[in-house]
Amino acid sequence: MAQLGARLDGIEEVVGSNPIGSTKLKMSFWLYILQSQATSRFYIGQTQDIEKRLAYHNANYSKALKNRGPWRLVHSEEYATRSEAMLRERQIKSWKDHAMIARLVSASRS
Repeated sequence: MAQLGARLDGIEEVVGSNPIGSTKLKMSFWLYILQSQATSRFYIGQTQDIEKRLAYHNANYSKALKNRGPWRLVHSEEYATRSEAMLRERQIKSWKDHAMIARLVSASRS
């Protein structure tokens, strides 16, 4: 029984197990702010993969942002759940003030 308890606590390696650690993957969700290099406008969104999302926007697949780029990532925040990232996205979008978003972006660069 003690041997089983040690295995469950991760103290003893089990043959054939993953030696690196838990097989549970940590899923991160990101709030991101993009800025158009052409117009200086901001775009706020959330995703699991920022690099993939930025490439998507710069490839003009997004109808909302088509021909408004190129875009660059200027701010990001990591969250444990999609709902947390979505809440923060709604909060920032509710500001509707370019200056407030610009302050957030400049604060993250400091």
